[in-house]
Amino acid sequence: MNYRHIFHAGNFADVMKHAVLALIVEHLRAKPAPVCVLDTHAGIGRYDLTSDPAQRTLEYQDGIARLFGHAPPHPALAPYLDAVASLNPGGALRWYPGSPRLARALLRPQDRLVLSELHPDDVQALRREFAGDRQVAVHHQDAYEALKAHTPPKEKRGLVLIDPPFEEPGEFDRLVAGLTAAHRRWPTGIYAIWYPIKERPAVWRFHDALEASGIRRILRTELTIHPEDTHLRLNGCGLAIVNPPWRLDETLGALLPAVHAALPTTGGGALVDWLVPE
Repeated sequence: MNYRHIFHAGNFADVMKHAVLALIVEHLRAKPAPVCVLDTHAGIGRYDLTSDPAQRTLEYQDGIARLFGHAPPHPALAPYLDAVASLNPGGALRWYPGSPRLARALLRPQDRLVLSELHPDDVQALRREFAGDRQVAVHHQDAYEALKAHTPPKEKRGLVLIDPPFEEPGEFDRLVAGLTAAHRRWPTGIYAIWYPIKERPAVWRFHDALEASGIRRILRTELTIHPEDTHLRLNGCGLAIVNPPWRLDETLGALLPAVHAALPTTGGGALVDWLVPE
């Protein structure tokens, strides 16, 4: 409830997360059947990079600002960068799309977006952002309650993004429990679970729990920009993707190293492998 994403909007972690999200939604669009995207930690939808909080940290300058308005370092970044550009038609970078606005930019008329957010101020901002949009439903709801309430969707095709702020101890445990329960109800859905990389043993325990969950086809993707020699900063981030689209592993295997090379880093790199195969 205390986390405010505006301080971090458009940073390297957003770039990684949203580039992958855009590719998954692009894949879902390839077939004419409708899809549903559920965002369990939706935030406010879009972020003003000229606002005081964003200007205080300037994290976006080492993230989206390194890519916006330039030739993409890899063609697979195009859906993501096009969505960012659509919010900034004058060519100057001011607005950054959160996951809801990014997903909405990529959905077709037959598709649906379900947004869950617990913070009361953020819910009101979301409702203003999507006022009058009949394809978007905004719920003032706990993320894990939303997982129970909205899976499986009536479309039977789609994506669930689980992107917690990791404010409290036990978040990794709640993630695995929530994912496992949702997967039992909707085993064919695509699930993308974002996680921070600060303290590597915590990430190892999370991966071990995913492996022990019984869920198959989990792709592990990570981008680190610093050496992992301290847990006092965000060294990197990852997405564990259940039921990833065909050949996404190959695409990300080329895309993430290109993103790493395009951003200012002091170390780290990219990792794409199968945490749990078929």
